[in-house]
Amino acid sequence: MKLSAAIEQLVNGELSDPHSILGRHPQGKKTVVRAWRPEAQSVNVLVDGETIGKLELVHPAGIFEGTIDRDFEDYQLEVGYKHHTYTVRDPYSFAPTIGELDLHLIAEGTHRRLFERLGAHIRTQRGVSGVGFAVWAPNARSVRVVGDFNGWDGRLYPMRTMGATGIWEIFVPEIGTGANYKYEILTATGDLTLKADPYAFAAESPPGTASRVFASNHEFGDDAWMTKRASADAYDAPLSIYEIHLGSWRHSPDGRPLSYREAAPLLADYCKRMGFTHVEFLPLAEHPFGGSWGYQVTSYFAPTSRFGDPDELRFLVDTLHQNDIGVIVDWVPAHFPKDDWALAKFDGTALYEHLDPRLGEHPDWGTLIFNFGRKEVRNFLISNALYWIEDFHIDALRVDAVASMLYLDYSREEGQWVPNRFGGRENLDAIEFLKELNTVVHGEHPGVTMMAEESTAWPGVSRPTYLGGLGFGFKWNMGWMHDNLLYFSKDPIYRRYHHNQLTFSLMYAFSENFILPLSHDEVVHGKGSLINKMPGDKWQKMANLRSLYGLMWAHPGKQLLFMGGEIAQEREWSHDRSLDWGVLEDDMHSGVQKLVSDLNAGYRKSPALWERDFDPEGFSWIDANDADGNVLSFFRTGKKPGKYLVCVCNFAPVPRYGFRLGLPAGGTYREVLNTDAAVYGGSNTGNMGAIEAESTEWHARRYSAELTLPPLGVIWLEN
Repeated sequence: MKLSAAIEQLVNGELSDPHSILGRHPQGKKTVVRAWRPEAQSVNVLVDGETIGKLELVHPAGIFEGTIDRDFEDYQLEVGYKHHTYTVRDPYSFAPTIGELDLHLIAEGTHRRLFERLGAHIRTQRGVSGVGFAVWAPNARSVRVVGDFNGWDGRLYPMRTMGATGIWEIFVPEIGTGANYKYEILTATGDLTLKADPYAFAAESPPGTASRVFASNHEFGDDAWMTKRASADAYDAPLSIYEIHLGSWRHSPDGRPLSYREAAPLLADYCKRMGFTHVEFLPLAEHPFGGSWGYQVTSYFAPTSRFGDPDELRFLVDTLHQNDIGVIVDWVPAHFPKDDWALAKFDGTALYEHLDPRLGEHPDWGTLIFNFGRKEVRNFLISNALYWIEDFHIDALRVDAVASMLYLDYSREEGQWVPNRFGGRENLDAIEFLKELNTVVHGEHPGVTMMAEESTAWPGVSRPTYLGGLGFGFKWNMGWMHDNLLYFSKDPIYRRYHHNQLTFSLMYAFSENFILPLSHDEVVHGKGSLINKMPGDKWQKMANLRSLYGLMWAHPGKQLLFMGGEIAQEREWSHDRSLDWGVLEDDMHSGVQKLVSDLNAGYRKSPALWERDFDPEGFSWIDANDADGNVLSFFRTGKKPGKYLVCVCNFAPVPRYGFRLGLPAGGTYREVLNTDAAVYGGSNTGNMGAIEAESTEWHARRYSAELTLPPLGVIWLEN
């Protein structure tokens, strides 16, 4: 291409390799320098602060050119305007910041750590600090980086393509952390769009939408935790999760949400006091609409700036780890919003999403669905998962809306979806993506686990991929949640007709590695709080809620409780306000809080409740069929022979005296928990701390004892 034609393409914003025209170009012992400085009146070349040449205007759009009778490498441009002059290093004098090997892996779709190459990185070239920008936009005619550093003028910093990879790159010297930026993209159809960086590490606080340059300076102090995590087995260990929405967990005295840094010591202390092993945060990636609670992500690599910068989030995770609290983050690979400044039609084409709306649009949420069949998209998401795990030390990702990924006809009527190549409804691309994701994460980070929010009967969600499963570590047990909440919502006089809803979960309890979730989804959108799902007067509501928790913590599976449930919050949860901590002035509410704390403490102390959670040999019914009495009884066993945790539930509002119960062994059983204890707000009906088993056969057991069952209460007995 002739130089004049290339300059015209550059001026029109269509030159894919502006470095071939702009910058320094040695010609023997001389050097040609070109610069594009629109509206400038003069451009001089400086070396070591001295002028060595003057560039002349050769195109009215602001193209300056000059030939200098010497060779040099490092130089600056002194640019003069009508009212001011400033000196800048020329971005077009620097080499690419992405190497051939990286480009090869990116093209293959196997570069697992795209976040190390794409995005905005503080780098140094020839002793000069600056930012290397790189973005994937394969169908763009040109891409320019704009921001605070160039007056948001797309003419100043057009980027170059890197071969056939679709990667556009530029090194901008002498800018750093805190600079806001976006990409100005000229699409194949000639439209000009302004896009946030998909790989940005930070973002403006909403309603701002710019990406922000950020380099971490945080030094983690959680080595002991990370070492322990690497050799831990989450499946036969205690796992009790406190799910929180950070913006509404607790507010400051002036009524604003706590920052990451402010929340860190308070949350760590609270979780330790309450006995939770892990915190699960609703999505923390940047999202423009607070009412989505983080589930409509626009910047997958940028923690939301609502609560501080990314290092403040690292501080929060670090603080939790140093207090022996694990960290789980909700992760949203199923869909993303249609905001025109984010991922949607990123380079003017359906780049991250499917072009066909029957595959690429979610009818319920008004969002777009990732094209899981595209290797670059799969790699984007897998790299993102690794980024949260590696750069923020996250211990587990809870993958949102897995069911919507697995089925092509999810929430669609006939004619609104496209069958797979075999004519079925399974999304084969999404299935392969999930398998690849879980294989990579579990393979590269032993001790990290993946959790699926999956609400259907899809087989093998939490089975290894080599056994034909999806490879998740855990699956949320939505069936258990629905059945139990429905049962507990019934007046006790009708519960006999719903008894099977308590027992049905044991028909499939060991088919997956289940988490029992009482999550945020159950206390919003008019569903009311947990306490207000319970029947009866206030005392009965509280007793019912306590007994639900007593059963939940004894049931096979790990526990998850959304914030507010532990204090029996009465108002439905709202993301706009803090939890109602004032209810703890009421003894009934503080009693529920103490019960949850004691449940966690008792749970941790009793291996029978977690060592064999996913082994049917660790669970036995004593009597599953006392529907008329609203009584349920079973026992759990751990790896130590002869040790048992017996759980007896009386979901009727009357005490039962002289209730004979079959027991798995003889000897003394301590009453280690009674949800009706006075300290929890109950009537203090119980068994005086212990019972003695007799050699009287009952419930097909050689031993038994007479018990007192508290009204609407659950007791745990341990030998």
